[in-house]
Order: sequence, then C-alpha cells, then structure tokens
Amino acid sequence: MSGGGWYYWSKHTDIEKVLRETESNEKRIEYEGEVNRYLQSLLTNYNNRKTDEIRQHLETIRGALDKNIEGAIELVFGGSLSKHTYVNGLSDIDMLVRINDTSLADASPADIKAYFAERLLKRLPNTEVEVGKLAVTVRFSSTGHEIQLLPALQTKTGVRIADPNGDGWSKVIRPIKFAEKLTNVNQSCNHKVIPVIKLFKGLNESLPENVRLSGYHIESLAIKAFEGYTGRKTYKDMLQHFCRQAIKLVLSPIVDSTGQSVHVDEYLGASNSLRRRQCSAALERLSNRLSRADAHMNIERWKEMFENE
Repeated sequence: MSGGGWYYWSKHTDIEKVLRETESNEKRIEYEGEVNRYLQSLLTNYNNRKTDEIRQHLETIRGALDKNIEGAIELVFGGSLSKHTYVNGLSDIDMLVRINDTSLADASPADIKAYFAERLLKRLPNTEVEVGKLAVTVRFSSTGHEIQLLPALQTKTGVRIADPNGDGWSKVIRPIKFAEKLTNVNQSCNHKVIPVIKLFKGLNESLPENVRLSGYHIESLAIKAFEGYTGRKTYKDMLQHFCRQAIKLVLSPIVDSTGQSVHVDEYLGASNSLRRRQCSAALERLSNRLSRADAHMNIERWKEMFENE
C-alpha cells in the first residue's frame, strides 16, 4: 500500500470510529434523559397525597378524640410527612397526638391508646382500628389511607411518646435533629436526596416482605449514603449510588439521633446478623438489576422494577 493509501485508510477508519462513538454517546444521552423523565413521572405520582381526603379523615379523627375530654387535642404531622419523604400508596400517615393541657395528660400511654380506640370505634364503627405498642392505627377502606396516631406528651425538656413496651413514656425524642441532618444532605445534593428516597421506597416495596426496610431506616441510610457525595446529581445516578451504598451500610446498626430508640434499625438485630445479610443480598440483587438495565440502556427493565411493586 502506498503512503497516500495508508493515510487515506487510517483517516477514514478514524472518522468511522469517531462517528460510532458519537452515535453511542447520543444514544446514551437519549437513554439517560428517558430514564430520568420516567423517574420524574413516578415522583409526580408519589407526591399525589390527595390532601383533601387526608384532611377530611383528620378532622373526623380530631372530632372523635376531642369528645368528652377537657382541653383540646392537637394533631401534628410526624414521620415521612414531616420530613417530606411521604410516598402516596406506600407510606403510612403518622400523626403525633399531643395530649398535654387535657384531662388525659396524667394517663399512661396504654390508657390513652385504649381511649383513642374506644372513641374512634364509636365514631367509625365500620372502620378498622388497631391498637399497637406505640400507636393506634386507623385504616380507611374507602380511600386506602392508613393513619397512625402516636400519643405524645409535651414536657419542659421535649416531646415523649410511648416507650418500646407501650406502657410508659419514652425518653425525650428529638425528631427535629434528624430532620435537620436530612435537610442538610438534601441541600448539598441539589435537593435530590429526598426525591431519591421516595424512589428507593418504591423499589423497596418490590422486595420480598422479609427483607424490606422501614421508611425511617431508609431515610437514615440515605443520610449516610449521600454525605460527601460528588457524583452526578441526576435521579438515575443517585438512585444507583444509593442502592450500591445500602448493600454495605445495611450490615451495621445506625444510631437513632432522635433518642426514640438506640438504633433506627433494631428490627434487623446485631451487626452482620443473618437478617442484615439477607437484606444486603436482596439489595445487591436489586443493584445488579439496575446495573444491567443501565449497561443495556434498557428503559423497559427500569419500568419492570417499579411496576412490579
């Protein structure tokens, strides 16, 4: 081959390589845009709280609980609603029921929960009312909403709720401390951590029940996973990062900064317990599915994971 021919062949080959790389990059950009738009559409649905229905339920509950006691009961949003991590159709609605300055202020948590259940069943005889260790749960079959009512006592040093046994009052809890941590890490990641938590909760729902994580645990994992995060601030990239980090983070207990319990994930037992290893393995399978979908640039595989919740 002459020198001129070699130059032509080499140059032609380089151009073809550049064209292939350009086409591949364009496909990748198109695919990533499609995935992020899909995740945004999920968030739109997750954020649809049907506030009018919830407000009506809370007014009914307040009317039932206020009857026949001195003073007024105050309902305050807690849990995922107070931290903006509520997911429509997946999250419970947690309400702190402040009973200070009422005739219930000197009662035990067990007595207060019994009173709540009695009043609610009289007002809502066809509604399921369940008394648990910490709260009374009201399930509205007409709308599908589940509302948990946690008796709360405001003291000079802070708020107390029922202790783990449900009989006495807990130590002072500091939910604001946890909320501040979550807010800070969310702000440092362009306000995308909270939306990613909601997406992770959606994936969590697709897991077998015995390896699903609690909402509070997921929020705590997110704080650890995104502290110092320097990756791309897209829903897709951050969700994949969260899944990868959760595989190892779930193996160790996380201290409960609110003071409500020693660890946020006591339900999984000690460090590296069998239950923790099972959850870690499930998260690894989930992460691998996301990685395969990403490697093949397959939007349908993403949809399968969320639509099979």
